[in-house]
Amino acid sequence: MNSFKLGLCSVTFRKMSAAKVVETAKKAGIGYIEWGGDIHVTNMEEARIVKSICDNEGIKICSYGSYYRVGCADKSKWEEICRIAKTMGAPSVRVWLGSKDSEETSADEYSRILDDLKSMCRVAKKYNLLVCPECHDNTYNNNTDAFLKIRNELNADNFKTYFQSRYFRFDYDIDRIERTFDFIENVHVSYRDLAKEQRFRKKDKLYLDKLLKKLLQMNFSGIVLVEFTKGSKEKNFIKDINKLRSY
Repeated sequence: MNSFKLGLCSVTFRKMSAAKVVETAKKAGIGYIEWGGDIHVTNMEEARIVKSICDNEGIKICSYGSYYRVGCADKSKWEEICRIAKTMGAPSVRVWLGSKDSEETSADEYSRILDDLKSMCRVAKKYNLLVCPECHDNTYNNNTDAFLKIRNELNADNFKTYFQSRYFRFDYDIDRIERTFDFIENVHVSYRDLAKEQRFRKKDKLYLDKLLKKLLQMNFSGIVLVEFTKGSKEKNFIKDINKLRSY
């Protein structure tokens, strides 16, 4: 039996109501939802609504996908984001580190990101929240060394990271898991993107399997969240969850 817990990101089903997202989670037999700040939870009232629905159905809220861009966003909005996450009972807030790959981020831009993060982590600590950047291209967290650099310079115990593969750099993904393992809070899996990469790049069909087995070998006990599924269809999502259950 796999040691990681399974969940979904509400952005997988942007056209569904919050109640329907929870219904889908129940149908799939999973216990966690990361609610997105783009559609389903944009304010405090919606936070209270999804918490009530999840509580009634025995679903835990594992994170708030805020889409706050560190170093680029309106800083005055951060505390409201933390209040929303706290209202839902989410232990962490997912963010984006800047808007460029680390290799293209200037010294001034890096300083803005770092200064913003320092303030954000102080505020988040008041709410007992983790700050977790998504592991993604076109952000500063596109590179293992970049993440470790900013984490060391930030020196905040409530700053962690997501892991997410882009499904075309296997050696990089394994290295990323190994060197950031102690800081990985959650994992995003995109079966939609995996299908695209396998179709167009003809990559190893066992690519994702090998990454998940690596996480299991290292005793990862966090949450693996399906972020996107083919066609955003419920039936495909349930198939994807059953694949994850097979490990």
